[in-house]
Amino acid sequence: MKKCASILFLMLYYAAQLYANHIRGGELYYKYIGPGNAPNSSRYVVTLKLYIDCFQNNPGQNDEAENFSIYEKGQTTPYTTVNAPKIKEEQIRYDPASNPCITNPPTDVCYNLRYYETTIEVPDSRVGYTIAFQRCCRLDGIQNVSNSGRTGVTYLCEIPGTDVLAGAQKNSSPTLIAGDAVAICMSSAFQFNFGATDPDGTDSLSYALCDAYDGAGERQGTCFTCVTPNPAPPPPYSALPYRPGFSGGVPMDPSASINPKTGLFSGIAPSAIGQYVVTVCVSEYRQGVLINVHRKDIHIKVSDCVPLNALLSPEYHFCDDFKVAIRNNQNNPPGTMYVWNYGDKSKLDTSYDPMGNVTHTYADTGVYQIKLTALLSAGQCIDSTTAIAKVFPGFFGGFTSVGTCLLNPIHFVDTTKAKYGAANKWTWAFGDETATNDSSNLQNPSWKYSTAGSKPVQLIVESSKGCIDTVLSAIDVKEKPTIALPFRDTLICNIDTLQLSATGFGIFNWTPNIINLMRNGNTATPLVFPKATTVFYVQLNEDGCINTDSIRVRVVDRVTLNAGNDTTICLTDAIVLHPQTDGLRYAWTPAGTLSDSTKLNPTARPTGTTTYQITSIIGKCTVKDDVVVTAVPYPLANAGPDTVICYRDTAYLHATVDGISYTWSPTTTLVNPQSLNPRAYPIRTTVYTLTVRDNKGCPKPGIGTVTITVRPPVIASAGNDTSIVINQPLQLNATGAEFYQWTPATGLNNPNIQNPVASINQNMTYVVKAYTVDKCYDYDTINVKVFTSLPDIFVPNAFTPERASNNLFRPIPVGISKLDYFRVYNRWGQLVYNNADPGKGWDGTINGNLQGPDTFVWMVQGTSYTGQVISRKGTVVLMR
Repeated sequence: MKKCASILFLMLYYAAQLYANHIRGGELYYKYIGPGNAPNSSRYVVTLKLYIDCFQNNPGQNDEAENFSIYEKGQTTPYTTVNAPKIKEEQIRYDPASNPCITNPPTDVCYNLRYYETTIEVPDSRVGYTIAFQRCCRLDGIQNVSNSGRTGVTYLCEIPGTDVLAGAQKNSSPTLIAGDAVAICMSSAFQFNFGATDPDGTDSLSYALCDAYDGAGERQGTCFTCVTPNPAPPPPYSALPYRPGFSGGVPMDPSASINPKTGLFSGIAPSAIGQYVVTVCVSEYRQGVLINVHRKDIHIKVSDCVPLNALLSPEYHFCDDFKVAIRNNQNNPPGTMYVWNYGDKSKLDTSYDPMGNVTHTYADTGVYQIKLTALLSAGQCIDSTTAIAKVFPGFFGGFTSVGTCLLNPIHFVDTTKAKYGAANKWTWAFGDETATNDSSNLQNPSWKYSTAGSKPVQLIVESSKGCIDTVLSAIDVKEKPTIALPFRDTLICNIDTLQLSATGFGIFNWTPNIINLMRNGNTATPLVFPKATTVFYVQLNEDGCINTDSIRVRVVDRVTLNAGNDTTICLTDAIVLHPQTDGLRYAWTPAGTLSDSTKLNPTARPTGTTTYQITSIIGKCTVKDDVVVTAVPYPLANAGPDTVICYRDTAYLHATVDGISYTWSPTTTLVNPQSLNPRAYPIRTTVYTLTVRDNKGCPKPGIGTVTITVRPPVIASAGNDTSIVINQPLQLNATGAEFYQWTPATGLNNPNIQNPVASINQNMTYVVKAYTVDKCYDYDTINVKVFTSLPDIFVPNAFTPERASNNLFRPIPVGISKLDYFRVYNRWGQLVYNNADPGKGWDGTINGNLQGPDTFVWMVQGTSYTGQVISRKGTVVLMR
């Protein structure tokens, strides 16, 4: 059993090494070294470069040899499988000291580069060969690959056949330039060189980003050969499972791209740090014919470093104002200094803005070369760039449209204004949801829509100076042209002439267009003069697109008017006038006391009895009528002056009225509320309302109020009863009001202050009167007991909580100015009471629970008026 366990452990250990996730890229390439020993054959040196992560502790994937499977193209059975031993291993890493201009440089960009190499001889083939290598596994957590730890790699190279081009088999793979260990910082501009050279010296190279291939890596059961399949399966091979938003063509940020001529991969790095798989395909062209595509993939590490970079867009267009705003497109390390040369002979501008923002005002139009220099570490780190600024303000795009009908094309008119240069390029998008070709490059195009509704039209217009503006506007396409009428029903007098009006795009025609009813019936604004009510119809024709509408003109031979019934209101009140009339315009007199003398229903505020006259008008016909508004003063209701009383005091009200009846409210705190002079006894501030009515015509009562303000109650306190020793001064202290009076004055240094000093040699009871400026007052007493002994603290030796007297256990301080503490403990040393207030004591309970008869220990301490500390302790018996 132990032997079986050991074998199982070794198998698991071996499997762990096979499955270790270390691979960070690779490349399989070959070199033609001449004809083979057999006729019509060729010899090649085939090399695998395998990039292994430096920071994995597990020694997996450290194979001493690898297997290459060779397939003739189109075949699924390998021509042969060869074993390639490891010939060398080297480590390449990024050196942070190589670039002091990167803050927080990465320290984990490192590859262990292993080389496996062998020599093969294969017959020259018409179709060529594919040499493949597969293995598990790539790193876990790759940013642009889903579940990357369960993926593997497939590296391949292709030997072209003679059908592609005569002699094409005499080819060597492109040699990629070294430089894989570079620092790429998140959200920053970067460059990674995939450039290569052609060993044959006859081929041209082109570069493109492409899919990385998956390979061995499925961990199923105990299929250890799945990790390093031998032979590797034949083509075609599957692409890696890229995460959404990524692909072989977009392996990092969408802004990143590769130069097809140089192989320089550049752009803005992603904001998420981590590994990204990037694959380049290098196409070899010989005599204009594609003979081979060479592949290399590598895991590029994006770090949280911050590089120094001066980065501008190639060209800027400033078309709104001479004051321009520019910023560096790279977030640089803190403390970066920016030096701006605006190219207009103005002095250099120096800025330490964290984002590299600057503003500059150009004096004139023109094309300027801007130069930005970024400096860090007192100039040890420096980077610069240039851009073109085209300053031609005063460019405003715009357009209008003519027509609204669905049956006809809508005509668009460019209204762009350019102060410098002229608009010379237009790109229209007509917003037709039913078409894909709804665009135009004409200045003033037309478009016929197939559906009605609101259409979002966009114009992108460019000037000869390079200014670009985008204009968006929604146009309304209708099935019929729109007719806008100011009204659809109106009233005129039979002696009037009325001008009708309609607006819209097209030709108008009004009916009935007869000589005794209408003039100018084929215009938008005809004149009509009917003698009876008539409906006039208008037709709008927009290039064969027709709509109709109508206006009814009601005709009367006179104006009807009733100004309303005369009425009476209370003086200073307002009233809304309600005449009955079919008039269209109105004029009231006198206008001075009306809210609006031209309204049908104005608000009147007469200062006395007033006759209002209204003139009602329909065209040239008018009529007048009057209404009398009588204004009667309110009944006199004078509730008397406001007053202030003390709490629980009373006040007399003194009212004056002119009416036939009156009432008070509220009455709950009034004595004799039926009289004009009731007595009030409120306990809180109260407003009493007096309501008076008369029979002089005012329909509303007169209202008067009086406020009785009740002062808060005065609560006098002379302090707690106390004990002193003979010849000891006692500081009294009263509270409760602003003023005080002590009686008797015996022994007091001042009986009319809040805190007199008492010097007595016998027991004394003092009464203090506390009163306010309003003469509100209250009384309290303090009993002073005089002892002939020295200052001391007396404590009883027993108490009975349930009796009427002696029911609290408390100390009796004599000649003590301050009690420091009074504490009671039970027989187990538990503190059951603690207080420093001599007026309070223990009630024989603990947490609300009654204690049984028992003996308790007490401790007390106080300070005398002379500063002497007096401490006492003893026992007390609780009796029930």
